[in-house]
Amino acid sequence: MPRWFLWAVFPVLLATTSLARAQDWPTLQRVNVIVPLTAGSAGDIIARTVFERVGRQVDQTFVVENRTGAGTTIGMAMVAKAKPDGYTILVNTASQVAVPSTYAKLPFDTAEDFVGLSCLANLPLLVATSTKYKTLNDLIAAAKAKPGSINFGSAGVGSAGHLFMERLRLAAGYEGTHVPFRGTPEAISELMAGRLDMYPAPVPTALGLVKGGEINALAVSSPKRIKSMPDVPTLREAGLVNADYNFWVGAFAPTKTPPAIVERINHEIVAALALDELKDKIANLGGEPCPMSPAEFNAFVRREIAINAEIVKASGFKPMQAEQE
Repeated sequence: MPRWFLWAVFPVLLATTSLARAQDWPTLQRVNVIVPLTAGSAGDIIARTVFERVGRQVDQTFVVENRTGAGTTIGMAMVAKAKPDGYTILVNTASQVAVPSTYAKLPFDTAEDFVGLSCLANLPLLVATSTKYKTLNDLIAAAKAKPGSINFGSAGVGSAGHLFMERLRLAAGYEGTHVPFRGTPEAISELMAGRLDMYPAPVPTALGLVKGGEINALAVSSPKRIKSMPDVPTLREAGLVNADYNFWVGAFAPTKTPPAIVERINHEIVAALALDELKDKIANLGGEPCPMSPAEFNAFVRREIAINAEIVKASGFKPMQAEQE
């Protein structure tokens, strides 16, 4: 058989094999969805909602497993080391793009060891405060009048919420004290008691408390107002044009997952996100679907990594050591 024939046929065989893999996926085994977030959190709910529907579309079981710890890096490491065959998927929040700058010597490379499947949802955060602050300008004025007197919470050092609060602080030009919490409920209790000044709260958690007058929502992190809280202004409307922060949930696979399988999973995710049923569920969380192609999502992730690196550098935050299992 002439060599030129082999060189001509090999790409066709390779493409055919890749297509067959995608058509066969998933078969005979369950798909594991690793969520490095607390069960019941907004990101966890999004993961379960989307992949329950994808499972119905492909007639397969998707099992969500919460592997929390070390600012989502334990779950991320698990997926980075997994077999790249489409049977292990990671669903993470914007923490995915924060950890390269907030943790030192990670056991993986965030930009190189994961391939994006799609963004799933944008979930804006609220600048939630105690009731003594009526507007964001009131809070900023108080912070500038007495430097260091304002404290702000987050769900942990180096978390996406922490970086959002740092971005807001830098954009507004005030000093503040960071107070990390184990979770949102603890922080909200401190807001209500008046011992914490501000916290980046998820919309579902804060919505009822804001309407009940127990805490205030001074701004939303997204560039536009959200439907469930139309009276809450954006940071841009408050005059802080550089304070927006993307808080999103997205799906990833190990980087060597065959491109055809990546495209197949993306196709199923995009189809699920187009359904009114899922749009309504995501809207109830204060968010909206954000379907992207793998190429679009990978480019988005790299841009977000760079933006977060700039925030960390400007804030003077020193990277931490990541825990390992």
